[in-house]
Amino acid sequence: MKSRKFIAKTVLTVVTIVLFLMTLSPFFIVVINSAKASLEIITDPISLPAKWSQLFVNIKTIWTSPSIKYASSVFSSVLITGISLITISVFSAMAAWVLVRRKDRVSTVIFMLFISGLVIPFQVVMFPLVSLFRTINETVGISMLRTYHGMIFAYIGFGAPLAVFMFHGFIKSIPKELEEAAWMDGCTKPQIFFLIVMPILKPIFVTICILNAIWIWNDFLLPSLILGVGQDIQTIPLAIRAFAGSFVKKWDLIMTAVLMAAAPIIVGFILGQKHIIKGMVSGSIK
Repeated sequence: MKSRKFIAKTVLTVVTIVLFLMTLSPFFIVVINSAKASLEIITDPISLPAKWSQLFVNIKTIWTSPSIKYASSVFSSVLITGISLITISVFSAMAAWVLVRRKDRVSTVIFMLFISGLVIPFQVVMFPLVSLFRTINETVGISMLRTYHGMIFAYIGFGAPLAVFMFHGFIKSIPKELEEAAWMDGCTKPQIFFLIVMPILKPIFVTICILNAIWIWNDFLLPSLILGVGQDIQTIPLAIRAFAGSFVKKWDLIMTAVLMAAAPIIVGFILGQKHIIKGMVSGSIK
């Protein structure tokens, strides 16, 4: 019996290690190739770099390239991601709180409309979305394409359903007596939400922010539709795309740019890992 358990444990350990190495291998290839010249990558893409100092040369080339404007793309990504996270998290938490506390048919229907946004594939609505933005520009005069506010508005629409769903499940676990006691003490509804409810939502709030940050920061398809490739406003994925031309692909700069783009998300995920697990577990069992 003990031998069988030992064999099963050993097999599971080996399988886990193999899966870990398979998952980590793409990131390892990016890291080693980001410290190589383009010819060295083409010659041997899986070997260690001859000089790790080439990484800093590639970084300098990316930052100083006048045609790519990588620094402005970093600013655009930070601005779009930051504002999108704030609006999605705060507005979704407020909406979920109202939907939980108002137990009537209207709130149920509205909540189901939010849930329906989770089952509709993005590919179904991406071209109607662009057409809608053009119609808004023609009828109202507000330019939604190739603008920051248009990009942020699109992310709010696609990010709110999941955020409302997660907040909705978490807020159900908050005792209503806390809010009633604050109401008796003279607090208004905004004060009850921001001073009583919002601090309790910290675990799920961090979870939603990190999950949406990973999605928005790395997204390529939606910015390519709303902003367009080669325009004045570019996010980091669109800027990286500029290194891959029709006839020449600068693999050294592509790998370095990918590493530079992934580093902030990896650090943020590691720092917020405990909050992600806590938020998901709390929202699922309470």
